[in-house]
Amino acid sequence: MGVPETSTRRSLQGRPVATNHSAIEEAAFRLFAERGFEGTTLDAIAREVGVGRRTLFRYFDSKNDIPWGRFDLTLAAFRDLLDDLYHLPIAEAVHLGVRRFNDFPPDASPHHADRMRLILETPTLQAHSVLRYGEWRAVIAEYVARRTGGAPSDLMPQTVGQVSLALALSAYTVWLEDTSQSLLDLVDAAMAALRAHLADVSA
Repeated sequence: MGVPETSTRRSLQGRPVATNHSAIEEAAFRLFAERGFEGTTLDAIAREVGVGRRTLFRYFDSKNDIPWGRFDLTLAAFRDLLDDLYHLPIAEAVHLGVRRFNDFPPDASPHHADRMRLILETPTLQAHSVLRYGEWRAVIAEYVARRTGGAPSDLMPQTVGQVSLALALSAYTVWLEDTSQSLLDLVDAAMAALRAHLADVSA
């Protein structure tokens, strides 16, 4: 998720420390696992990383932003994914883009399941999550609008964005109950379930 940014300052214990977004995320998730999200303060995260509290704000605007990682870069990558699928029909391109967006390496750190469980199951993060979901849906709405010649605020782009998010969240809900399943297969299954439902409705 971007090039690490190195700092030459020393930790609170006197050790040289390399500070970057990933190091802060890993330290924060260790504390979240031990103390819970609510029980973990920014001061505690700063101590765990070995930097001052003010340094954290160079990387994340708030504690609520840490579980989302470098979300700005993630959305930029999502736009690129969709642009690479311009040759496909819109529905196929959006589904494949969402599928690829959710293709994370099994050795991701923090583990993707831990990240998503925190985001989806922490009540105090829900309001913040609404903002992030809105940004994610906007990427799809903008893409669909470009493909159809309309505006992102039109009904069709907005609907595709909302439905895509609902399908992804449905897949995550099932996956977090049993992470031995394939998340990508669940994303496909969610789409298949929607198509089957629509076929029943129109029959």
